[in-house]
Amino acid sequence: MGLSKNVVPRIPFVVFEYPMLPCYNDYAMFVRTKTFTNKDGTKRTYLQIVEGVRENGKVRQKVVANLGRIEDAQSGSLDRLIESLAKFSKKRWVQAEAARLMVLEAKEWGTELIFRHLWEKLGLAAIIKNLLEKTEITSPLDEAIYAMVLNRISDPLSKRAVNEWINEIYRPAFKELELHHFYRALDFLILHKETIELELFEQTKNLFNLELDLVFWDTTSTYFTGNGPEGLAEYGYSKDHRSDRVQIIVGVLMTREGIPVAHQVFPGNTADIETFKKVIHDTRTRFLLRRVIFVADRGMVSPTLLDELDKEHIEYIVGVKMRRMQAVAEVLKTGGRYKEVTENLKVKEVWHDANRYIICYNPMEAEHDRKAREEIVKKLEKQLSEKGLKSMLSNSGYSRFLKISGANVAVDQKALEEDARYDGKYVLRTNSQLDTAEAALAYKELWRLERAFRELKSTLDLRPIYHWKDRRVRAHVMVCFLALVLESAFYRYLKLAGSQVEYLYLMRDLKNLKAVELTLEGIRYLCRTELPGNAFQAFKALGIGVPNHVIIIN
Repeated sequence: MGLSKNVVPRIPFVVFEYPMLPCYNDYAMFVRTKTFTNKDGTKRTYLQIVEGVRENGKVRQKVVANLGRIEDAQSGSLDRLIESLAKFSKKRWVQAEAARLMVLEAKEWGTELIFRHLWEKLGLAAIIKNLLEKTEITSPLDEAIYAMVLNRISDPLSKRAVNEWINEIYRPAFKELELHHFYRALDFLILHKETIELELFEQTKNLFNLELDLVFWDTTSTYFTGNGPEGLAEYGYSKDHRSDRVQIIVGVLMTREGIPVAHQVFPGNTADIETFKKVIHDTRTRFLLRRVIFVADRGMVSPTLLDELDKEHIEYIVGVKMRRMQAVAEVLKTGGRYKEVTENLKVKEVWHDANRYIICYNPMEAEHDRKAREEIVKKLEKQLSEKGLKSMLSNSGYSRFLKISGANVAVDQKALEEDARYDGKYVLRTNSQLDTAEAALAYKELWRLERAFRELKSTLDLRPIYHWKDRRVRAHVMVCFLALVLESAFYRYLKLAGSQVEYLYLMRDLKNLKAVELTLEGIRYLCRTELPGNAFQAFKALGIGVPNHVIIIN
């Protein structure tokens, strides 16, 4: 059939932009243009949808719909029409459109979105940028620092591996980074450690309305697989039970809300009292805190340390070693009534040798301890009857309840009664003016710091340390510290939002939120995958919106 000059070749509507695709139906609908000439010689072209119909044995085109002037349709209405009709196409249109798409990359996005927001909200982005602007450095060291911190949170690796890991994260700024940027960033970071910590302290204090009259201090050790830097890596008491390796001591100062304030790195043979002196000097001078009460775990406490703190008029609340200090036995024998603080915490103040002690009692723990001791006694009696005394002597957990007289052996009832004095109890020593309830609750908050150290050495993977220069080791710890700050802030926001999602599972869901970059007709788009699991809880806790499914990026 011949066509008039105003009729375009017959192309199925669903594939009208692809004349190379065959037409399978002579009676399908088509798009054609119809042009009219105005009196002044100008032309108007209209779009029409027509249908091929057979009348009297001939195929004719019947107008189904007028789409208006082509210029108007191309301003957007035509695209919307095509898009709305596309969902009814079972196969061919989708295939044709897919052929036009080019997927460029699919990368991890969720963790970057959340922790970049925290990085900026805590002021770290601005702090580091301002410090860089005061130098002649033009390299993107701020992005290198952020990349290393994000890596400690998401997937702890060596600095060399970070250079490869950034290719798995969707952040265009990371594409500028090269290996040398990370090493230069470490040197810059440790050079400005004190300034960064001080400004971060002020920012977090205002952001979270922190109460800084009470701070927690504790230290941990981490060892080297090699020699480490001379003068810093030393043999000392290892909390990792690796006395055969040189180590460093890392201390963290934290608020009662669980937000890290500062950290210090010490040679591996540094005594706890020396770490205390350093952090006390910091809080009194660098942070300008007038009255601070230090809270520390019983693992740090020794008579020498307590005497030094008293001489320096430093207020403290510390746990004492229950069975190793003679004074504790006398304290526990002291009578008096307990004051109930919470359902599972009762307290009693006792003075002994001019020192103030607080006995903390948990009824539920006491019941647990009692049952555990009864179980030990049952096993003890059974093993004595079956295997005799020699089988007991190597087990200190059993032998301490035995009374041996020559060849005779029996369960020591007096020892059982003495052990029962410790059921569900722990003892604090303090020189502060806080009342007994406040002091006990303050010490109970120490779990935040203990958790922080677990995060520092496991989730944030403080070890292994891949650096052999003093400043690089200290910078590595600084990166881990900043990662700990971000994680602690995230914990804080989740708690304030009432989220019950377990942190590790939430992190897994965030890592599964991907960004997909693609092009269509020369235009680049950024698409995100659906929010996996509980990922939305993270955005909700921080009060930020989830990115749109599709974003034009050029």
